Order: sequence, then structure tokens, then C-alpha cells
Amino acid sequence: MKKFSTILFANDFSEGSDNAFDYALSLARKFTARLVLIHVINEPVDLRGFYVPHISFENLEKEIADGARKMMDSFCSNHLNNFENFEQSVISGVPADEIVKKADESGADLIVMGTHGRKGMDHLLFGSTAERVVRYAQCPVMTVRLQ
Repeated sequence: MKKFSTILFANDFSEGSDNAFDYALSLARKFTARLVLIHVINEPVDLRGFYVPHISFENLEKEIADGARKMMDSFCSNHLNNFENFEQSVISGVPADEIVKKADESGADLIVMGTHGRKGMDHLLFGSTAERVVRYAQCPVMTVRLQ
């Protein structure tokens, strides 16, 4: 059986991510692996040039990042249940690219992520982060679909 020493969990704070996290944490416990949790803030649309009252674009980006870090802190305190071998990060970028990059940087043996199960036009318009991660990751990717 393959031994996993580092497992990367991609978290978008959805119900699908909550479901997939159970698998990531179970595997991390079973293999005494380090768990690397990542949330990627999708590159925001550039709002400069549009009238956005009472907030600058830079402040908006900072508030989004601060909010995401608070959500990640809360997620970890509510879901890790005395599991201490973890690290967390919140970064901005294209989600699939940043997940693959973080997996490479952290030496991940496995990536675990939930899928949304979009179909048809939604899938064509929005693409699939999970699909792109599976295509470009150097390590195995476990996708967990919400039932």
C-alpha cells in the first residue's frame, strides 16, 4: 500500500469540501501524514474604472483575503479535532494552478478535493477546477463528489 506523508486538501468552504475533508483527515490520521489545507481566492475581477462607492479596489481585495483567512481559521478549529500536524494557507490566483503549485511546493503525495458535479452549460462556462487539477498534478488526486 502506498504511504502518504503529505496530503493537500483544497478547500472552497462548500458543502462538497466539507464532505471531502472527512476523507482527507481520515487518510492523514491513518498514515500519520502532514495535512496541508489551501483555499484559493479566485483572482477578483478588476473593478478599477467602475464606480464602487465607499471602497477602493485594494481595500476590497484586503477584505476578501482577511475574510477568507478567518473562514480558514474557523474551519480548522471546527474540523481538525485535535489533529495537529497541519498547515494552512490562503492565496489568490487561479484555483487549479495554485492548487497544483502548492502540491508541488509542499511535496504532496495526494491531493483531496470535493467536486461540484456541474453539468452541461454550467460545466462549459465555468470549467472544472478539479478536472484541471487532475490533468496537471504530479501526484494522485482524489475527488469526492457530494452525494
